[in-house]
Amino acid sequence: MTTIVLQASAVVIGGRTLLIEGPPGSGKSSLALALVDRGAGLIGDDGVTLTAEGDVLIASPPPHIAGLLEVRGVGLVTLPVAPPAPVALILSLGGPAPERLPETPLPRRIINGVAVPVLAFDPGTIAPAPRAEWALAMHGLVIKPASLCAPDAPDDSA
Repeated sequence: MTTIVLQASAVVIGGRTLLIEGPPGSGKSSLALALVDRGAGLIGDDGVTLTAEGDVLIASPPPHIAGLLEVRGVGLVTLPVAPPAPVALILSLGGPAPERLPETPLPRRIINGVAVPVLAFDPGTIAPAPRAEWALAMHGLVIKPASLCAPDAPDDSA
């Protein structure tokens, strides 16, 4: 297993991790806060530990900042920490203007040998959290829970 720490925020929605990357001031923490307010779990703000386990990338909180989220103009707040979860999608903030209707399938980035879809995303002021949730629902990897896989059962997804 290879582990890295990535400068990104990460939340868990429905058992899948949404990574939020971008330069300082692009809205990573604000989007994470909006998603947490809607029921997402916080894995990390401005830092996330990523470990490759087979063909899945697992996100977990970085030890020294676990549970801390920066609320701009307010300070650091402490939130419950979500358990580790598989990464399903990367939202990339602060780059070129995203397409109105993104190409599908999305481009993928290889992290620790695992290909993860990347969506250029502008949080803007119109419903950023619901739009991020829809992005995960529409473009995120479908990850079969390990608890549903029998050790010697054939994989019928092929």
